[in-house]
Parts: sequence; structure tokens; C-alpha cells
Amino acid sequence: MGAWVSSMAGISPHLRVLVVEDELLIRWSIAETLGHAGHTVIEAENGADAVRALTNSADAVDVVMLDYRLPDSNDLTLLAAIRRLSPGSGVILMTAHGTPEVTQGALNLGAYQVMHKPFELHDLEPLLLKAFASSGPHQSTPR
Repeated sequence: MGAWVSSMAGISPHLRVLVVEDELLIRWSIAETLGHAGHTVIEAENGADAVRALTNSADAVDVVMLDYRLPDSNDLTLLAAIRRLSPGSGVILMTAHGTPEVTQGALNLGAYQVMHKPFELHDLEPLLLKAFASSGPHQSTPR
């Protein structure tokens, strides 16, 4: 079984991912998909929970998947705060309300990509790995 497990694992890193999404079913689906791929997922249902997750964790977050519209945030202010709190994290902004201005503003603030909802769950992990790779040099942290 060891060879099967190692071949399934491939060379993909196991990432710590913060999923910030107020819609429970979407958050759960993303968390399940990424968890099954071997990643550690931290869930936040609003901006305040996201900020707490980033400030209270001893371990760095590799990638943040951030919903644009949350009960306590519906602009790019939270994205800017996340970039300040966790500058080494790749950020993917998810939105069903994207405009060219929102997309450009998010990219200007350092988001790796803006994903428009609905999206395919099987597209998440490759995008996650690209966002992680683009976020700069990484310290090797025990996983």
C-alpha cells in the first residue's frame, strides 16, 4: 500500500488554506475538496473570523480563498487587511459579483486570481498550487 499512497500523493505540497466564505454549503464543499487532496483547511464565515484565524495561528497560512461579499465585508478592504496580516499567503478572491473594477482592484492589492462563481471544484487544487507557488519564497515548515 505504501507505493500506492506515495504515488497518489505525488509531489504536491500539503498546504494550510484559509477558506473565507459565508455560504455554508460552498465553504463545506471547498473544505472537503481541499481536505481530500491532503491540505489543512481552516474555515471562516466572515471577515472577523478570517482576521482572527490569521492573527491567532502559530502556523502560517499558505493560501487564502476569500469570498468578496461577506456579512461584514463587501469591498476590497478585507483583502487589503489579509495582505498586510499575511503577506506571504497567496490569495484567491471568489465572487459572484465581479466587475472589471473589482477584478483589477483585487489584482492591484496582490490577489493571485479572481474566480467567478460558480466554479468547478476540480479546478481548485491546481489553482491553489499556482497561487502558493506565486506567493514567493517559502519557509519549510513541518506539516
